Amino acid sequence: MNDASAVIRTQSITKIYDSGEVQVEALKGIDLRIAPGEMVAIMGASGSGKSTMLNILGCLDHPTRGDYYLDGIHVNELDNDQLADIRNRKIGFVFQGFNLLARTTAFENVELPLLYSRRQDIGDVEKLTRQALERVGLADRAHHFPNQLSGGQQQRVAIARALVNQPAIVLADEPTGNLDSRTSVEIMATFQELNRLGITLIMVTHEHDIADYCKRVIEFRDGRIIRDQAVPRPHDAVRDLEPSRWQAASQGERP
Repeated sequence: MNDASAVIRTQSITKIYDSGEVQVEALKGIDLRIAPGEMVAIMGASGSGKSTMLNILGCLDHPTRGDYYLDGIHVNELDNDQLADIRNRKIGFVFQGFNLLARTTAFENVELPLLYSRRQDIGDVEKLTRQALERVGLADRAHHFPNQLSGGQQQRVAIARALVNQPAIVLADEPTGNLDSRTSVEIMATFQELNRLGITLIMVTHEHDIADYCKRVIEFRDGRIIRDQAVPRPHDAVRDLEPSRWQAASQGERP
């Protein structure tokens, strides 16, 4: 991959946290290239640097040293307002804890980023919100409150909220961490469908079976990348959800 084709490019990214007399080097010279349309799992033990890296990629934190280019923009040179703008335009975030407003409907949770946006080219807020919910299969739950939804449905609302600004990149931090195994696969089916539509997905996870649904796995240890490899045959989440249907199809029967 050449630098011109990378939607994310970092050069010698270092992050040092200063806690009084002790300095902690969370990242130690990270060089990373991610192409448009990739689906990447970032793995590593607690304290390995993976979440620190995700925060820098999401323009939520600054590197101590090194350079970060997002879609060709040198992020290091941006002020706080410009960082907020690039997050709003280019990045959607999904978190482990869903982060939905409890007294607000699914529709209202999803439209919130549009209401706070300073963009002048947003268009029809109601239409965009409805489309985002449709993309995650929750149009019929638009007026339900979070406590009326299952954990998987709440996470899909959170994904719709991440999509409503039509970002090129979605960053997910342990998005299946609070979900049971089947619901986790359902969320990965949603992510894989979004990736097929061209969205670049970068996901922090500690679960190897979840990482197997991605196209590439990057593993961190002690602030460094120790493994970066393509997944030869990523698992198909839809197939895993309906194994009997796909087994029948492979045997020539009508699925």
